[in-house]
Amino acid sequence: MVIVDKAGDGLSRLSVSRRQALALLAAFPFSGAAMAAQPQRIVAIDWAMLETLVALGIMPIAATELIQFRKDAIEPALDGTVADLGLRGAPNFELLRLLRPDLILISPFYARYEAIYRAIAPVLSLPFYVRGEPPYQKALSAVSTLAAQLGLADRARDVLLKQDTLVQETGRSLQAFAARPTYLVNVGDSRHVRIFGADSMFGDVLMRLGLPNAWKDRSRYTFAAPVPIENLAAEPDARIVVISEIPVEARSSLKNSVIWQSLPPVRAGRVLMLDNINPYGGIVAAARFMRLLKKALPSSGETP
Repeated sequence: MVIVDKAGDGLSRLSVSRRQALALLAAFPFSGAAMAAQPQRIVAIDWAMLETLVALGIMPIAATELIQFRKDAIEPALDGTVADLGLRGAPNFELLRLLRPDLILISPFYARYEAIYRAIAPVLSLPFYVRGEPPYQKALSAVSTLAAQLGLADRARDVLLKQDTLVQETGRSLQAFAARPTYLVNVGDSRHVRIFGADSMFGDVLMRLGLPNAWKDRSRYTFAAPVPIENLAAEPDARIVVISEIPVEARSSLKNSVIWQSLPPVRAGRVLMLDNINPYGGIVAAARFMRLLKKALPSSGETP
């Protein structure tokens, strides 16, 4: 999986003065003793790990790209006391050291900095997105693994039971729509989309809900949406679910696009718009996708 950090969005590497650092440290008191059996001061670099931690009821002392996370992911809600470490790919190591965490949460995508992280605090690195592999079970396993590290096994069981119940209830409620395949896309511009296959969180969950995915290829995890829009004509009977807001610069041009307007699902009005969801998330993103789809599909006017 490739993630390219966005530039020009106010999320550049942070420069923290000594006074700012002391204020942050005062907000997150710590013991000078050795690390406790269960870590208390936890930092999340990876967004899927951040979701997993908060799902277990633990708020991190710091995380990365919080402005973008709150915009792109929406859920889970984060306390205003969580310190922003800057970019996921280039965090503020000075601030990270000053915060003296007990545990740092990453994924294998951040392996190039793992030695630096381990010099600061113990590290837990769990995989979510592996090329060609469905991620949902990995997200569930991450809940159990992190909970074991934190001594929260009972809480993990509650979280996983609630998640399983949501899958079952959502699948039953959408069973009438299972005959039609679904394209799951992010719109990049008026000519390109990012399409989510079975190796994406959305595609994996769609399958678990009993709805067929119209896209049979793998997802292409790049910053620029790489698939020409005309590829969506391959399944004329499909519906198109647009996940997350369409970029401002693409809205008017897409509306006037001859290619987009000529797609059979668009002509038939089989296009659903979902609010922002983190495409690189864990069980929180999966749950948000299910809730939004469960609400949008029955109210779309589409005849099952």
